[in-house]
Amino acid sequence: MQELETIDAVLDFAIGEEEAAAKFYTNLAAECDPSVGQVFEGFAKEELGHKEKLLQVKAGKQFKTVKRKVADLKLADYLPNVKTTGKLSYQDALVVAMKKEKAAYRLYTILAEIAMDENLRNLMLALAQEEAKHKLRFEIEYDDKFFPEN
Repeated sequence: MQELETIDAVLDFAIGEEEAAAKFYTNLAAECDPSVGQVFEGFAKEELGHKEKLLQVKAGKQFKTVKRKVADLKLADYLPNVKTTGKLSYQDALVVAMKKEKAAYRLYTILAEIAMDENLRNLMLALAQEEAKHKLRFEIEYDDKFFPEN
């Protein structure tokens, strides 16, 4: 991992992560049936929205902090990893997406823990909650589609 000794370095790292996430969802959309690929294209746009927020913070704008914690159904904790080669079923794509959002949440939480600046800490915690919201949306979709008896 690169050195994250300055606020700009942390912001640049987070901007890169959001770009990578947008690319991930764009690629995931291409690996799915077109009828569900649009869901992941929407998430790619959301990740680019996060990038834009980070760029605005880097330019001096304040970031709104989040006051409440997002629920966690923990489905990603219990589902097996999925191979991401070839066309993915919607179920497999949701599993991949849940696990990706869980990793992003953990990354931003760690960055918040090591941040020396309170504004940066709050920004990383807010981004962690954004990723938690994405994960929750995937978990709810998964639960509704593949565990309808719940």
